[in-house]
Amino acid sequence: MIRGNQAGEYGATCLYAGKKRILKNNATMDHMAAQEKEHLCLFNDLALKQSVQPTVFQPLWHIAGKGLGMFSAMMGEKAAHTCTMAVEEVIIAHYQSQLDELAFFEQTQSVRELENHIQKCQSDEMSHKDEAIALGATDHALATPLATLTKLATKGAIWLSQKI
Repeated sequence: MIRGNQAGEYGATCLYAGKKRILKNNATMDHMAAQEKEHLCLFNDLALKQSVQPTVFQPLWHIAGKGLGMFSAMMGEKAAHTCTMAVEEVIIAHYQSQLDELAFFEQTQSVRELENHIQKCQSDEMSHKDEAIALGATDHALATPLATLTKLATKGAIWLSQKI
């Protein structure tokens, strides 16, 4: 779980870096990017404590995250929000499945710490999704295909990161 979450939050920081490269001086993107950096720090710390190695795909997530962020932002601010909405929908469900799974673990301090981090991140991701929708994520002409492709890519990245 930690490896996958660390990879996802790393990818998210790259995604926002790509968006911000195109959509400069965007307070919403700046706020979301700052929260993603906080999430990455949480999972980096857990990975260090638990001796979890990062995914071997991290260099790929760097390129893919920045590329997707830049691509969606070049399509316009609403498309960038479509990308955010789609990623967050997948991540919210992913975090919920982890929380459901952790309910069956013995409630050690490390399990509780992981649950707390996941709950905090999930709450922030829900806010990102809601804000993206409020800012027009579903109003872009290509919202449906962009969201579908983004969700598929996100699910694939999660699967790979958890395995290797």
